[in-house]
Amino acid sequence: MISFELFPPKTPEGEANLLGRTLPELLALKPDYCSVTYGAGGGTRDRTLRVIEQLACRHGVVTLAHLTCVNSTRTDIGNVVAQLRGMGVTNILALRGDPPAGSNGFEKIPGGFEYAWELVRYLKEEGGFSIGVAGFPEGHPACKEGKLADWEHLVAKIGYGADFVLTQLFFDNADFFQFRDYLRGRGVKIPIVPGIIPILSAVQIEKFTSLCGARLPDKLRVELARFADNDDACAAFGIEYAARQCRELLDAGVPGLHFYTLNKARSTREVLRRLGLA
Repeated sequence: MISFELFPPKTPEGEANLLGRTLPELLALKPDYCSVTYGAGGGTRDRTLRVIEQLACRHGVVTLAHLTCVNSTRTDIGNVVAQLRGMGVTNILALRGDPPAGSNGFEKIPGGFEYAWELVRYLKEEGGFSIGVAGFPEGHPACKEGKLADWEHLVAKIGYGADFVLTQLFFDNADFFQFRDYLRGRGVKIPIVPGIIPILSAVQIEKFTSLCGARLPDKLRVELARFADNDDACAAFGIEYAARQCRELLDAGVPGLHFYTLNKARSTREVLRRLGLA
């Protein structure tokens, strides 16, 4: 199963480019589904719903809607869920979500949810949804107790009714295999799908990983230093690296690959072509 993550652009021009150019290129690859992110505090809600509507209603693509708890009451979340139902979207990735930029951390608002497991439970009670949750092969950066504690939180969250796990991006497959084996050892039987990002720029991926808590292995960091001033060469290297990473994962029996496309088509298309999946 192959899937792509998209994000709602910040400008009308970006949205037009995504919907008019990038999306058709990605859909030509025949993904099993596409996911659409939901900004901190629901800040991109309207734009998110517009992209979802294009995917689900205009193109008939199976769509996974991200949904977060940040700055949202139970009623707010219920309204979004009702809109998704109205568009025929029955797949939701239930997330606590990142706090808005400039805040001191996540803060529960009156009438809202504090943890993702509460959102999972709510969606399960609502019924009719396939519910995904996020997993972190290297541990969630906000979990100070370490990755094993974070994985135990995930096991508990799954117990409230999650149907599958999508992982944060990673660059060392050993991290994913340890994560997967730990969950399997704890009795988790639902699909655990690795998240993959083809590197586009050495500078960009340094910034991206610092924000999401993923680790750049030392060997990879040395390789990227060669392409610090050449994004084209870096993107070509990123395609090769991601293809090797994906091949090893597929050989190890993963149920699918979830690509963080960054609203770009070329690198994802080339990785799939090298895997014989385009």
